Amino acid sequence: MCSAMRFLIVFLMFDAALGGDPYAYIDWDVSFISAAPLGVKQQVIGINGQFPGPTLNVTTNWNVVLNVKNNLDEPFLVTWNGLQQRKNSWQDGVLGTNCPIPSGWNWTYEFQVKDQIGSFFYFSSINFQKAAGGFGGIIVNNRDVIPLPFGMPDGDVTIFIGDWYTRGYQATVGQELRKTLEDGTDLGAPDGVLINGFGPYRYNESIVPAGIAYETINVEPGKTYRIRVHHVGISASLNFRIQNHNMLLVETEGSYTIQQNYTNMDIHAGQSYSFLVTMDQNASSDYYIAASARFVNESIRDVATGVAILHYSNSQGPASGPLPDGPDERDTYFSINQAKSIRWNVSASAARPNPQGSFRYGDITVTDVYVLLNTPAQLINGQRRTTLNGISYIAPTTPLKLAQQFNVPGVYKLDFPNRMMNRPAKVDTSVINGTYKGFTEIIFQNNDTTVQSYHLDGYAFFVVGMDFGIWTENSRGIYNKWDGVARSTIQVFPGAWTAILVYLDNVGIWNLRAENLDSWYLGQEVYISVVNPEVNNKTELPLPDNAIFCGALSSLQKEQSHKFSFSDASCVLSSRIKSQK
Repeated sequence: MCSAMRFLIVFLMFDAALGGDPYAYIDWDVSFISAAPLGVKQQVIGINGQFPGPTLNVTTNWNVVLNVKNNLDEPFLVTWNGLQQRKNSWQDGVLGTNCPIPSGWNWTYEFQVKDQIGSFFYFSSINFQKAAGGFGGIIVNNRDVIPLPFGMPDGDVTIFIGDWYTRGYQATVGQELRKTLEDGTDLGAPDGVLINGFGPYRYNESIVPAGIAYETINVEPGKTYRIRVHHVGISASLNFRIQNHNMLLVETEGSYTIQQNYTNMDIHAGQSYSFLVTMDQNASSDYYIAASARFVNESIRDVATGVAILHYSNSQGPASGPLPDGPDERDTYFSINQAKSIRWNVSASAARPNPQGSFRYGDITVTDVYVLLNTPAQLINGQRRTTLNGISYIAPTTPLKLAQQFNVPGVYKLDFPNRMMNRPAKVDTSVINGTYKGFTEIIFQNNDTTVQSYHLDGYAFFVVGMDFGIWTENSRGIYNKWDGVARSTIQVFPGAWTAILVYLDNVGIWNLRAENLDSWYLGQEVYISVVNPEVNNKTELPLPDNAIFCGALSSLQKEQSHKFSFSDASCVLSSRIKSQK
């Protein structure tokens, strides 16, 4: 079964020990490449020479063996936005679980996309690298025995949108943007919005300079396409729309939704949606695809607008004229009402969040409640920091998961408060002590002046409510207790709250973070430790044989191997997963 072969592209094989679940073997070479998406030459992070990186296209329950060669001149670490890594936080790819991959090293991720479907993305999780690329799409297809809740599309298109800055990246990735934040200054308005790594089509000569390369999506008239849209940018909320085309929302971050048509959709940092779009227009010209910044003034919006082209094969000419209208730029009520309209399709067949088979999450007894308050950035010990419940997280040199595994004292404390404390803000490594198989209610209260997005690794949570004002226990009276969508990233509007429910059945240490890259970098994150009090080998995979050690455990590090062997990975992963059955 473990033949001595190496594979440089995706290759599948079946392993009887895993009940026929295939392997996907993948090689990634991560390096700086030159690009000029907004007309300014920059060093961006490419994967196999691509920016954005290649799509990871797999099917429910497949096993992924992905070798990363870090050819950057600094450490690199990739995380999987929305993949739950069941029983396997060792592969989560954040500083709380993994040591970064040193420059010049290979490191291999080994995980199973267990009981999931949908649209996700990956990105670099350290050193502000996401602002320079290193991201790409993830598609987890249904198994053949599980029908789609809609007709099979004629094509599948992935679109990345995100705010972009041109300063920085001339020598080291993120150097200038990191320095801006560390010097106590806001990043300011973005220099533009990219669509699939390209700048805007020149829809207006007074706004868009000549010579900017733009994205073109080629389609056939009468066909229906599944269009997966990922916000991979830094912070700005974006409104996405396709001129003269309705977008039928069918899925978000692994959950099929009630199917509703939208003419535009507000998409916030870190979020993913998929739509069905039918090419039903007369193709008198090409059509605009637009992604523009929300909640900003007109002059900023004109610059912070990405424009691509939808091109029918029978198009009679180029797109021209004004862009399609979006919502009023300062109308947060439109945005929050739109968010509330996104509901779970409880009748669709697919992998579902736990409790498995239960749609009556509103009747389950809550065991723990956390009200997480964020406020505008503030000075703590002379440095500008962001906080949750008055605590600004600082990553220790030893990952939390390794410290837990080897009982390293003093690395973190299980004392994160469930509400804001009456005390000065502080910098600390404070962790939420989660209750294994507890049903936890988390309320995000945003007292900042901008939209904040929050993401939880390891889980899909039920979005049960959001509203303006201060959350109180009476706010539960407006919760959606039946078909709140299950997802992993949710927005919280300024001066408002969002409530989620999550069943903590996935053992590990899991990152809860602001997806706004500036807020995250300055400390707005926390980890949730979920430990099974009954020690066994059924609820968590063991420490990987290829674990990288750093910090207090640096002395355990083995010499780096020259090249990863996929045949070895097949044996190792097979035995690790088989031992859990």
